[in-house]
Amino acid sequence: MSKLADRYRTALITGASAGLGQAMAEMLLAEGVRVWGTARDPARLPVRAGFTAVALDLDSTASVDAAFAAADAEAGGLDLVVNNAGYGLFGTFVDRDFSEWRRQIEAMLVRTLQLSHRSLQAMLARNRGALVNVSSMAVEFPLPFMSGYNVVKSGLAAFSESLMIEVARTDVIVIDFRPGDYRTGFNKMMQAISEKDSAPGLARALRQQRAWSVLEANLEAAPTPVRAAADLRRTLLRHRSGTVRSGSFFQACLAPLLGRLVPLNLRRAVMARYFGCS
Repeated sequence: MSKLADRYRTALITGASAGLGQAMAEMLLAEGVRVWGTARDPARLPVRAGFTAVALDLDSTASVDAAFAAADAEAGGLDLVVNNAGYGLFGTFVDRDFSEWRRQIEAMLVRTLQLSHRSLQAMLARNRGALVNVSSMAVEFPLPFMSGYNVVKSGLAAFSESLMIEVARTDVIVIDFRPGDYRTGFNKMMQAISEKDSAPGLARALRQQRAWSVLEANLEAAPTPVRAAADLRRTLLRHRSGTVRSGSFFQACLAPLLGRLVPLNLRRAVMARYFGCS
């Protein structure tokens, strides 16, 4: 049995049907960890030894409570919880109905906090475990036309920072896991604004189109989710609270360094030009 499974016998991963969640689940299973993985439709989840499919709808408070209670009871206590589930909305803030942004923020932020609350209560009672909140490099480099996503990920990062202090001097850790671009098909599943609902005015429509093209090109050229799973494995083996950046060398290492050295106004101008918005 691996060192990872010695410490984390059981894990819950939200959004385990594809992308980062699926890669992380596969990594944990290979390490001998029993995994409970969630999806809105459990039929999309794999049938594998050591893996249990769990239905979870982040639009529902009751679904979050039920999913956690079922997994925690069957596992005999969850040692690791990875909050990964989410989705993207693309469009100018004012051109999408506000109810769409509110739904995204409630599902990805409020429900994630709800699941974290349940998880940490159980972990602190046993004085063992790890809570991983998958935020994003968008915390440091917000993406244009994805304002709701930026709010959610920045909120998760700030939330994790608060929890790191609260769990200090316990054997429970909190990790803010910040992935950059990964080739996951995230753009294919993103809910982009349709042409019939596109921003009025040619200039605004063209800016969205240019930004979307850059986003798609970055994702197509990005590393596979296996790298993110390997980064998570190394982080869990250290068993220390903290912030972990994961992705290409430029995004995970150079960009954050440059972000600290470059004045904010210049950084904004560079981002606007890079996404074709200037």
